[in-house]
Amino acid sequence: MSTINVTDADFQAKVLDSELPVLVDFWAEWCGPCRMLGPVLDELAAEHEGEVLVAKLNVDENPASAARYGVTSIPLVLGFQGGEKVAESVGAKPKAQLEKEFAALLG
Repeated sequence: MSTINVTDADFQAKVLDSELPVLVDFWAEWCGPCRMLGPVLDELAAEHEGEVLVAKLNVDENPASAARYGVTSIPLVLGFQGGEKVAESVGAKPKAQLEKEFAALLG
């Protein structure tokens, strides 16, 4: 499974109401580090299929969700479980670092 796209309109249904933990990548098209992080998150999504959902939210197209979670720097990955934000990671990082930071959600 690859990453899914989420928007302001479906954030509640796809992220907060998800049975699985969700990692949400807040990103933008013009952000170089965001583009570097994308393939890393695709790998995590594939390797942890069925354990965690990996979603991408474009902050330029979905400002309400970005504002709701106080996103001031991107890329920002927030971890959600049971509708609550439980973890976060700022910046482009290698897969091993992300796995360590989100170990509790990755199973």
